[in-house]
Amino acid sequence: MTPVSDRVRVDLAAHRRVRPRPGAHDEIVEQTPMGDALVRELMRVQLGLALRLAAVVAVALGGLPLLFTVWPAGTHVAVAGMPLPWLLLGVAAFPFLAGAGLVYTRLAERNEADFAALVGRPAERGTPR
Repeated sequence: MTPVSDRVRVDLAAHRRVRPRPGAHDEIVEQTPMGDALVRELMRVQLGLALRLAAVVAVALGGLPLLFTVWPAGTHVAVAGMPLPWLLLGVAAFPFLAGAGLVYTRLAERNEADFAALVGRPAERGTPR
């Protein structure tokens, strides 16, 4: 019987040094052109959201005078003893604006969360990634 020799593990990968590629977070921190492009894209998306929501608010509130111009009898309609234009412009406008602000905040936070996921922020020290 032949004696069993000790096994030797050959690991070729140990000799190859792989430098980690910088991530998007590093690009932003170091203010490289790529990081600048990522931040500009986030700003473009946020601006587009703000403009779209501002257009919705402008059409909704700006359309009320047009509605009463087209339908003059609507100015004489009373709801619960209050004229309809006063009710829409003086009472209903405020919850509408608060709702638009809430929708904007949620969508803007979603955009920022998507950006953070794209960038892949590095894990804090001491926590596994």
